[in-house]
Amino acid sequence: MASFALNEHYERFIKKQLESGRYNNASEVVRAGLRLLEDQEDARERWLAQEIPNRYADLKRDLSTGVTLDEAFDQLEAEHRAQLAKAK
Repeated sequence: MASFALNEHYERFIKKQLESGRYNNASEVVRAGLRLLEDQEDARERWLAQEIPNRYADLKRDLSTGVTLDEAFDQLEAEHRAQLAKAK
């Protein structure tokens, strides 16, 4: 059986999940988290293996479907500002 240490934040989170009645024990909480991580990693792998090559092929066929570097940076900066505002 695996053994691992958690910091106080995650200990409190697990306790909160158990108190909600949604989970019967800490192992169920950890397994649920691992399932979510697995789903996220699978989606990332699909994105890297399919979406990126497809988008690159589209761009090679028609460069007008892309965005300029300035547009890309503007979009990234706007997303970053939105995340910062959301975190407050």
